[in-house]
Amino acid sequence: MEAVTRPPLTYHEALAWLYSLQRFGIKLGLENIKRLLDELSRRGDLQVTLGDSEAAIPWKVIHIAGTNGKGSVCAMIDSICRAQGYRTGLFTSPHLVTFRERIRVNGDVISEEAVAHGLTTIRNLVATWDPHPTFFEVVTALAIKHFSDAKVEIVVLETGLGGRLDATNAIPSNVSVITPIDFDHEKWLGKTLSEIAAEKAGIIKPGVPVVSASQRPDAEKEIRARATECNAPLQFVTNLYDATPIALAGSHQKENAALAVAALRAVKIDVDDSAIARGLESIDWPARFQRWDERTIIDGAHNPAAARMLAETWREMFGAQRATLILAILSDKNLYEICEALVPITDSVVLPKIQSQRAADPGELANVLTKIRPALPHSITPSIGKAFDLARSRPHPILITGSLHFAGEVLAHLRGEPAAFEECAQ
Repeated sequence: MEAVTRPPLTYHEALAWLYSLQRFGIKLGLENIKRLLDELSRRGDLQVTLGDSEAAIPWKVIHIAGTNGKGSVCAMIDSICRAQGYRTGLFTSPHLVTFRERIRVNGDVISEEAVAHGLTTIRNLVATWDPHPTFFEVVTALAIKHFSDAKVEIVVLETGLGGRLDATNAIPSNVSVITPIDFDHEKWLGKTLSEIAAEKAGIIKPGVPVVSASQRPDAEKEIRARATECNAPLQFVTNLYDATPIALAGSHQKENAALAVAALRAVKIDVDDSAIARGLESIDWPARFQRWDERTIIDGAHNPAAARMLAETWREMFGAQRATLILAILSDKNLYEICEALVPITDSVVLPKIQSQRAADPGELANVLTKIRPALPHSITPSIGKAFDLARSRPHPILITGSLHFAGEVLAHLRGEPAAFEECAQ
């Protein structure tokens, strides 16, 4: 079926079209994304052919799945490779403030012009398709097209959801990396840790090396089984990287750094110790225990395991000092367990009304907090700005957390920029 011809989109028109695809929901599967990449290649809009073999691709692909730490590991690998002088493509999600953060070449976010041109091409190609590609399938194709146009040497791909049927799994990879697996997205990935791990381990491909963080027994069993089935060399990374400073705070980042270095070694990308040190020391990855000012921390912890890790990092940095917590969580998350993990480091809680339509109502969060002991004083505010006013009137350091979407709204507020939801409406 041939592409249609329509006038080119502006950047904001392109984003409006892209976000309209959310009406198609989440559809896990690889047929649509493979068709999309194949058609882009056939038409000459994609300068590579994505066959079933890595030999068809002119770059090294590092593919990362897991529950927590995926973004940090991706950013570490990208930063180390750039420090060594490689030209890199980085694909991550979600974004914080601007959509363009999802796709980067050599650390630079994709330009508005490249987004508009790429999405115009894809829109015209898929206009009459049934089934129509989803939001994430289109974004994945846009990223691969941009990396092809930019002639990158190394591509770092973060899965969006799961692994086995995630759109990124359509791209042949040179190493599969799995960060710690825990409970999240149970609606899509399964109710048990084994089911979730089986989906994440789906990025393991025949003969392709696998590098995994230490895992809980049920998750480790699934990873081992998939690696054996695929005859894929498997390494579990149990050490911490502590040779040089890491720009990201927390002991868990030493685990992430060790995983990142092991992945580069597994894929035989030549990086020396100096590049590793420079890359880890200079990494810029917002909303991961980000210190905004002397008393304000922003962290995107969005599930119980991440909240527990955040509490540990808080104790490492602040000792017994408690936080004034500014909290917003998406409604489909485990509200009780996230709050329960944060209560021990919290003195009081501020619950702002935020713009994300997916956010749990502050009143619902207040009800959750009343069920946890020890009970904490909490206040509901109509906006992020009012939440800051209230938190700053109190003597404790401020911790802003609960969601990467919320962290993005906060960063936009603090920078005086449009939030991500406003960007596509302009």
